Amino acid sequence: MKSNQTWVLPLIVGAQFCGTSLWFAGNAVMADLGAAFQLAPSALGTLTSSVQFGFICGTLVFTLLALADRFSPSKVFFASALAGAVLNLGMVLPGHTLWSLVLLRFAVGFSLAGIYPVGMKLAADYFQQGLGKSLGWLVGALVLGTAFPHLLKALSGNWPWKAVIVATSALALSGGALIGGLVPDGPFRKKGQQLNFRVAFQGFAKPAFRAAALGYWGHMWELYAFWTFVPWLVARLPNAATWEPAQLSLWSFIIIAVGSGACVLGGYWAQKTGTRKAATAFLVASGSCCLLSPWLTTWLPLALVLVFLLFWGMVVIADSPLFSTLVAQNAPPEWKGTALTLVNGVGFGLTIVSIQLLQAGVDRLPPDFLFWLLLPGPILGSLALLLTVREGRA
Repeated sequence: MKSNQTWVLPLIVGAQFCGTSLWFAGNAVMADLGAAFQLAPSALGTLTSSVQFGFICGTLVFTLLALADRFSPSKVFFASALAGAVLNLGMVLPGHTLWSLVLLRFAVGFSLAGIYPVGMKLAADYFQQGLGKSLGWLVGALVLGTAFPHLLKALSGNWPWKAVIVATSALALSGGALIGGLVPDGPFRKKGQQLNFRVAFQGFAKPAFRAAALGYWGHMWELYAFWTFVPWLVARLPNAATWEPAQLSLWSFIIIAVGSGACVLGGYWAQKTGTRKAATAFLVASGSCCLLSPWLTTWLPLALVLVFLLFWGMVVIADSPLFSTLVAQNAPPEWKGTALTLVNGVGFGLTIVSIQLLQAGVDRLPPDFLFWLLLPGPILGSLALLLTVREGRA
């Protein structure tokens, strides 16, 4: 089975990229959606949160039914990608209201619960050694998939916005076909034998598992709120008022997408320094970016502001595969997929709160200090990891 590892990881990574392009498909064409269906500016937070809420509900169902452990992960991934592609395509239909779009984005989020965590489950079933490196590639694919609709929007020029939606649906369908047709279940898969509603919570009795989950949740409090408001942040940069919409979309893509390489490099670095130490370092770095953002985004020349945002885009996501590695390593082997899905689901629940908090803060707080609302996540997550290590329980 070792020979399979030379080709199976690129296939999972490619499929993960294709499937997760559904995530921000609505965000990339938000201005066009607003014009086409008379949406208010606050629709950005509402539609993004509906995807996150759908993902949470999906992870809850996947967790309680242990779908990724009781059934073939490859088949679960394929079915989820097919459903997500069809539901995403529903946005091109005429006559939508905000709430019909919310329902569609919720359903897309639900389907993503069978793509992102299940892709990690597939990798964990193939790679017991070097799991952090493998998950680094997978989360890197998620980052590129998330950012890709912004690139499509930047490159589409005068194409209709519906072309972005059709393209992301086609990508998701091809990703599902890659897994369903070419990636069998891994050699280290241990099938869950029976439904057990308590198993999802048993891992929290273990300090190392609990610390990994808390660190991941602190990271998630910051991550998706930052990604959601990257276009807003770019639009406020010095001289950005003179930029074309395509230029704003391109920089939004770059700032998010640069985290893809950081995930991969972070996985290699963690092999030398230790997964927990590397994850903590990245979480502290992204929290420092939150803390310094009021000054570094306003006092520096434009070129240096962009360098700062690129650095933030790297460290805000580089710890994600490391936390997933810690969760997978400390979960019961036969319920690894369920544990990953549960921890992901709670983390995405927190993103709804932080996204809505930033959306509310846009009109109520000094804009330069908006991202201070994200500081509690990195601070509390770092403390959970550091205190666990100090007490000798890691």
